[in-house]
Amino acid sequence: MPRAHVLRPALAAALVVAGLTVIAPTGAARAAQATPTAPGAPAQAAESAPTGFAAVDALGQNGTTGGAGGPTVTVTTTAQFLDYIARSGPYVIQVSGTITLPTGTSDGMHDVTSDKTIVGLGANARLVGGGLNIGVPVDDDVTSPPANAVHNVIIRNVAITGATDDLINVQMFSHHVWIDHNDLSNGDDGAVDIKRGSDYVTVSWNRFYDHDKTTLVGHDDDNAAQDTGRLRVTYHHNFFDASDQRNPRVRFSPLVHVYNNYYDDNSYGIASTMDSGLWVEGNYFYSVNNPGRVDFSGDLGRMVQRDNILVDCNHAIEVRGSVPDPRTYYPYTADPASTVPTVVPAGAGVGKI
Repeated sequence: MPRAHVLRPALAAALVVAGLTVIAPTGAARAAQATPTAPGAPAQAAESAPTGFAAVDALGQNGTTGGAGGPTVTVTTTAQFLDYIARSGPYVIQVSGTITLPTGTSDGMHDVTSDKTIVGLGANARLVGGGLNIGVPVDDDVTSPPANAVHNVIIRNVAITGATDDLINVQMFSHHVWIDHNDLSNGDDGAVDIKRGSDYVTVSWNRFYDHDKTTLVGHDDDNAAQDTGRLRVTYHHNFFDASDQRNPRVRFSPLVHVYNNYYDDNSYGIASTMDSGLWVEGNYFYSVNNPGRVDFSGDLGRMVQRDNILVDCNHAIEVRGSVPDPRTYYPYTADPASTVPTVVPAGAGVGKI
């Protein structure tokens, strides 16, 4: 497993070359884990509820259920889709075929209200030309969750491509959002951006490709008032398929959990800045120049790594400081990192649920 290390002396002592290291959980942690999946079997693809932060009971919301309990509707036109995502109350919105989202006066971003499930039918549901916004309008003076914060939204099994801004934007204290089994490509800005105080989000089993700045957590270096202590996000079993950078790039979060993701041909994988905490576990990095960084831009971040595999990478994963164990928030079972190159491409993206 060739590895060439180009390290500055100040960081050299803080770096760990991450091969496959098996660390058995303690008895208490093992008891908290979910039933394990047999190695190599993408059983997680059949999950009907999220794992990770979107499953945590908080902020008056018990996990993430989307439109469960509301009407199920099937949409085939732009007008139908935009009508139902804007309605109040729970809806399960089934997308059939290709729907074009107009640019209009919103730069192609279209608001999704609380208690919605957007799910594609089969393997051919597509949203093209625009993106989805989950959150109330931006207001820099709002520094705590407003009463009307958007919450309880699920987006699954949809290909979203060609947006003139973000593909999916989660903002302004939105919480309990599950983004799962989507194909996300070719947006002008972020593929999935999570910012401005948003919280309790899971991003799982997605394929990111033909995209540059993939997924941002935290608005900018000056947004501590909204973001500090929030932005808790889980990324698991995503396929970062030559998505160049920000996989993710994180500011201010106390904990972003990145596990069992497959990185293939990226300029960098993960960046932790502005004292954010990253727990990086069981991932497989192939041909990634910088798999994990804490010295990047802005103040240093914190990163803990466990059981990752690096192949043909030019740098090691940078580690610094301490990070809370995700199991203090929720149970989960990480697959062996050696299975990730098989399990993740087989199970990620559309047409797998």
